[in-house]
Amino acid sequence: MEGELNTFVMVWTSVLACLCYSHTITKVFPKGTLRFLTIFPVLCLFIYLPLCLNSINLGCNSTFFISWLTNFKLLLFAFSTGPLYSDPPLSLTRFILLACLPIKIKHPNQESKNQPNKKSENYPFLEIAKNGQKYDLNGESKEYHVQELPKKGHKSLSNYAIKFLLFSALIKIYDYKDSLHPYVLWLLYCFHIYFVLELLLATFAAIARSLMSLELEPQFDDPYLATSLQDFWGKRWNLMVSNILRPTVFVPVHNISTILIGKKLAALPAVIATFFVSGLMHELIFYSYQRQKTNWQAMGFFMLHGVALAVEIGIKKMVNGKFRVPRMLSRPLTLTFVIVTSFWLFFPPFLRGNIAEVKSCKETLAFVEFVKHGRLVGPDEFSCPFL
Repeated sequence: MEGELNTFVMVWTSVLACLCYSHTITKVFPKGTLRFLTIFPVLCLFIYLPLCLNSINLGCNSTFFISWLTNFKLLLFAFSTGPLYSDPPLSLTRFILLACLPIKIKHPNQESKNQPNKKSENYPFLEIAKNGQKYDLNGESKEYHVQELPKKGHKSLSNYAIKFLLFSALIKIYDYKDSLHPYVLWLLYCFHIYFVLELLLATFAAIARSLMSLELEPQFDDPYLATSLQDFWGKRWNLMVSNILRPTVFVPVHNISTILIGKKLAALPAVIATFFVSGLMHELIFYSYQRQKTNWQAMGFFMLHGVALAVEIGIKKMVNGKFRVPRMLSRPLTLTFVIVTSFWLFFPPFLRGNIAEVKSCKETLAFVEFVKHGRLVGPDEFSCPFL
């Protein structure tokens, strides 16, 4: 355990040093290709560093934060755009917090109350782009005609308390997992992942909000209320990922596709490309979780959803707002599609062999022991009562 903590400190010390370097080079190199080349070694290092961690909880979270979110933020920063770019420049402390944590500052002018026009139905990743702007291939911002959606604020403390209690009850239900049907158990895993992600990201956001004294954008918006795949992925589920994939993947591919195949069809390849990149990054997270050769089922899950969302957008363009599925029907249909495809493609590689799941459980018990009694013990000293 002590050796793993030393590795964890080494990894994050290296990350902080690289971010200090990245913050400094803006004073030396102008935006564009030259700055990208100076940051490129950092991007490669950030993919490698989290893989040095053998702990599942430390390794997976570091892979998500550093290999995915921080790398994509730095990629945008190389071209003077994205959450790390500011004029005047961000302070070093704020730069590091925004780079490392899954957070995004909420700007006052993003509180627009306007409703989306019809054109926004066709561009799911442009609806809440930064400050009503989108970026061209040179990193320059330019106006577009999609109005922003109003954003909800952070949920109350009681809301998170209820979800924590539900999560605790969920853990207790695992005592009876041998009596549960596998599909019921997998349904519980859906809620498990949702509760863990929302509570974990909300905790980091609360820490960052107190340190920076700034209002941050929420990371989730009740995904179980989604009325379509566009609504689920673009506006409700893990919004930090949507916010970073939009300018790094969707907008550039959309701009290129507009030139090649025209504006009407440009959103379709852009959506599929976005889900392809998301699938790749999830495969990296799954590898850090299991350290086994991938079978690409997670990639299949995201590609299926990318194609399904592209079809959904195409149908919306065809009907042009003349027909809408009632919410009382669209909500259960959307949730059913997400859950069924998760059972089919997402959970099997996640739960393969049960070894990683048991190891993660033991690490969590070791952490609880440290918090309760201040005793630093290795995960192997525990047996998981839930699995």
